[in-house]
Parts: sequence; structure tokens; C-alpha cells
Amino acid sequence: MWTAVELRELCIFLAVAEELHFGRAAERLQISQPGVSEAIRSLETHLGGRLFERTSRRVCLTPAGEQLQRKVAPICQELERVLAETSDMAAGVVGTLRIGFTATTDTPPLSRLVAAFQSRHPDCQISLHEVDTWNPYHALRRGDIDVLVNWLAADEPDLTTGPAVSLHDRILVVARSHRLADRSSVQMEDLADEQVALPPPSYPDALYDAILPPHTSSGRPITRAQAIRSISETAAYVAHGKIVHITMAGVPVFSRDDVALIPLQDLDPIPLGLVWCTARRSSKIHALADTARSLGPFRVTHSPAPAGMSENRPRPNQRAKVAK
Repeated sequence: MWTAVELRELCIFLAVAEELHFGRAAERLQISQPGVSEAIRSLETHLGGRLFERTSRRVCLTPAGEQLQRKVAPICQELERVLAETSDMAAGVVGTLRIGFTATTDTPPLSRLVAAFQSRHPDCQISLHEVDTWNPYHALRRGDIDVLVNWLAADEPDLTTGPAVSLHDRILVVARSHRLADRSSVQMEDLADEQVALPPPSYPDALYDAILPPHTSSGRPITRAQAIRSISETAAYVAHGKIVHITMAGVPVFSRDDVALIPLQDLDPIPLGLVWCTARRSSKIHALADTARSLGPFRVTHSPAPAGMSENRPRPNQRAKVAK
């Protein structure tokens, strides 16, 4: 009978429905694979029909399974949100807050935010997790992290963008031998005849368009031609003169002597800030967002190095300016 269905069975069902793999679902839920299989068998018995078609090579949802996933997923998300908020309210800002970052967003403003939060909430520990640069929201949706520090250009219905922690000037990265390398500044129009990186399909379109616009100011296309698999690979292709790349001031991966960093005059600074799953907002995330708002966005700028010093190496007492 369906009245005997347990919440645990539904949670396991949703994990298997998303992964379409019993082993991966077990690993994600940190339970044994036989435990996953038993829960699915029990759920199918209670509901009176099969939810998955299983062979030795693949797992797929039956029509009944597809309907159950579609109807139950938002209900479970809302229940999870309510339970988390109630638990947090009862316990206060305690426990562990898992903050994700990518290879391009592990910057001093993140350290500044973490230090301020820890000072205000000493009973809540911060756990830092690097996530896949080219699939930045995956860890959020899986529940591996609570909040992500990333460039604020999310256009996803299930995600909330919170306050900015920093504002980063825009920089063009080129090889030292490139025709633009000696320029003191450039504009988007200078990129019309250049090739740039083509990110993996997993990278959100809205995010990449915000970082590296597909057209110049006059509407001329910027060619995305070189397929890349990592941000380090992007830097390598730039250094070898295969592509140019738009990045943000303060991104550490481009701090190398074989590329030139040139300020872009006609792109607004891009904010770095907090992103979380709307259904999973908690008092700990709320407290982190409040901390970020109280600090205000940190302005990260780029300026040429003094004579005799690489422009990519930190200068003594260097710090970014606070945005007005």
C-alpha cells in the first residue's frame, strides 16, 4: 500500500532517478548499494509497480517512475528546506557551513569573507571545497556544498544569487608576442579578429557570455574556436598565442610571466558573490550573506607593475580598493 511509503525510500528513489546508477546513488547518499536496491524494491512493492527498468548495462525510469520523480522532487525539496530552516532556528548558527569555490574564484575577498564570518559565528565551522570550474552549479545541486562563491551571472530558476563580496575589473590576457601585448589598454572592438576559448557544454551559457561576450560593442562576432578542458589549459593556449582570453583582475591562474594582462576599458567590473539553491536556504547561509553585505564589495583592480617588476607578481603592500 502506498500509505506505507517512507520518506527515506523517496529520497533514495530521487537520488537513483538523477544518477540512473545504483552505485553512484549509494556513494552520493553514503549508504551501501544493497541498501539502495532494497529501498527501491520496497518502494516499488508499496506502489504496486516498477519504477526503473534495469539491465546489466543501464538503468532508466519507467513512465511511472518519470511521473513520480516529476511530482515528488519539488515536494521533497520544499520539505528539506523547511526541516533545515527549523533545525537551524532551533540550533542557531552552529555546525559546519560548506563553501564552494572554483579555480578562478579562490581570491583574497573569499578569505576576507571567511575570516569575518568566523569572527562573528565562532560556533560555526567553515569547510572549503573546490568545485569543477566548468560545471560550477553541479556540487550545489547535489548537496555537496551549501553555498558557492562564483561570478554573479547565474540564470538558473532553482538558484538564488546573493550579495557580492568583490567587484573585479576586466582584463584581456594575451601572449607576450601578441600584437596587443604592449598596449596600455584595449576595447572589445580589438577582439573582433581574435579567437577565444570554446568552453565545455557543461559551462552555463549565461555565465560565459557575461565573462566573455560573444560580440563586440558594434555587434561583430568574437570567434569561440579553441575547445578547452580546464582553466589551466586556457592559460596555456593563451601563452602559446593560440587564443586571447578575457578574465578578471586578481584571478591567480593567469599570474604568469609568459602572458600580458591588459585592462579592458569598455566592460563593467564583474561581481563575485554568493550563490545557493533556493530550496536549501538556511540560517547559516543567511548569516554568511549578512556578513557579506556588512563588509561591502571589495574592488579588485589591475594596474601595471613598476619598472623592473613583472606585472603578474604581487607588489609589496598590494591590496585592492574598496568600492565606493
